[in-house]
Amino acid sequence: KISIESLYVSGEKETLRLNSDITIINISKTGIGFISEIELPTEHYFNCKIEVENEKTIFCVLRIVRVRKINQGYLIGSEFVGLADIVGEYIND
Repeated sequence: KISIESLYVSGEKETLRLNSDITIINISKTGIGFISEIELPTEHYFNCKIEVENEKTIFCVLRIVRVRKINQGYLIGSEFVGLADIVGEYIND
């Protein structure tokens, strides 16, 4: 489970609340793919809280690298910024 509360670009914060569920499609050591009802801009960063199955919580930063319109909303591809080793301890490819 992940949540997004704000986006960042060039040090500026844009408040954004995604009140709907975010459906995770793929999670790996390098990033997360998910579906959002709202189109998110590429090259923006967001703080993320990831709750994993063994009740651990990982706080990290992700960068949006691609956005594609699909029937369910938008397919978002994002990559971890500076946490690949830590995330890799919890996630198997």
